[in-house]
Amino acid sequence: MKLHKVKNILICPLEWGLGHAGRMIPVAAELLATGNNVFIGSGKEHTDLFRNELEGLKYIHFPGFRIKYSRWLPQYVKIILSAPSFIYHILKEHRQLKKIIKEYGIEIVISDSRLGLWNKGITSAFVTHMIRVPYPKTLGFLENAGHPLMRRLLTMFDFCFIPDLPGETNLSGKLSHGVDYPANTRFVGILSRFGREPFEMVAGSEKYYCTVILSGPEPQRSILKQKVAGMLSRSGKPSVILEGRPSEKTEITTSGELICISHLPAREMRKTILNSEHIITRSGYTTLMELLTIGKSALIIPTPGQAEQEYLAGLMAEKGWFTTVRQNGLKDDIVLPRSDTKWPPGIFEESRKLLSEALKELLEQEHHSGRND
Repeated sequence: MKLHKVKNILICPLEWGLGHAGRMIPVAAELLATGNNVFIGSGKEHTDLFRNELEGLKYIHFPGFRIKYSRWLPQYVKIILSAPSFIYHILKEHRQLKKIIKEYGIEIVISDSRLGLWNKGITSAFVTHMIRVPYPKTLGFLENAGHPLMRRLLTMFDFCFIPDLPGETNLSGKLSHGVDYPANTRFVGILSRFGREPFEMVAGSEKYYCTVILSGPEPQRSILKQKVAGMLSRSGKPSVILEGRPSEKTEITTSGELICISHLPAREMRKTILNSEHIITRSGYTTLMELLTIGKSALIIPTPGQAEQEYLAGLMAEKGWFTTVRQNGLKDDIVLPRSDTKWPPGIFEESRKLLSEALKELLEQEHHSGRND
C-alpha cells in the first residue's frame, strides 16, 4: 500500500468484551506497517490487550459504554433497559471526539461499533458485522423495521467496513448479507490476530484435552467458567481455561489437571489452541473469525438471550463448521467435537486483499478543510 503522507489515525473499539478490540489488531498492524501514527482510544482492559500485541501504538484514555448483562433477564431486555444510558453515551462520545481531534491532530477515526465517533471535519469508518440487527423470534419483525434507522446511522460515516467476505462463503449470514447496503459499504475480509503469521504446530509443546476460551461481559462469562471448570476437573484430563482478562501481569492458577490463565498474547494463545484436542467457546463473531484463520472448529455456546450469538451458533452448525449446544446442555457426558477442520480455500488471500484495498481507499479519502460537525 503506497501512501501520499503519514496520517494520524484513531481506532476506538466497543467495550462489550474483547472481541471488538481483537479484530482491530490486524487493522492497526497494517496501518502501522505503512508508516502511520496509530492511536488507540479505549479503556484500560482494551489498552492492555493492544499493548500485549503491538509496539509503536499511542494511547488515549477514551473508554466506551460498558454493559453488564443480567444473570436472569434475557440479554435483549437488559440492552433495551440500558438504551437511555447508551444513547446518552453516544452523544457524549461525539462531543469528546471533537476535543480529541483538536488535541492530537487526528485525521482519520475508525470506530468499531461506537456510533457517536464520526466528525464531518475528518474521515471516519464504522466497523460492524451487523447491518441487520438480530432480535429474538418473538420480536423478529423489528429486524426489517429497524434497518432504515441503522442504514441512516451508517451514512454518518464516510465508510462502513464489514469484517467478512462478500460472497456465499461468509460468516455473518443475514446479519450483513441480503440487505440494502449504504453506498459507503466495503467488505474487509476475515480479521484475526492469528492470521498475521504462519501457525505451524510446535514440536514438543504441551498437549491439552480441551481449551476453553472465555469472552463477553459478566456475569455470563463467570457462569460459563464455573460450568466448564467443574466438568473438566471431573474429567481428570489436562485442560486449560483462557479467561480473556488482559493485564500487565499474567495470572495462572492450577487445580489438579485444570489450568486457568488470565490472558495469553496471540502467539501463545494460538499455540495453546492448536495443541488442543477439543475447544469450547462462546459464539462471538471475533472468536469465530480467529478460529477460522487457524483451521480450528469448536463446541460453541451462545450467551443465553443474546440473539446475535444464538443466530451465529445456529448458522455455523447449519454450515457444518462448528457444533453448538445451549449453556444448560453442557454436561459431563457431552461428546466434544474434534477441533480440527478444513475451511474453503482462498479465504485468507481474499481477506488480505479486501483489507488492503479498503484501507488504501480510507487513507486516500480527502476532506475539505473548515468542515465541522
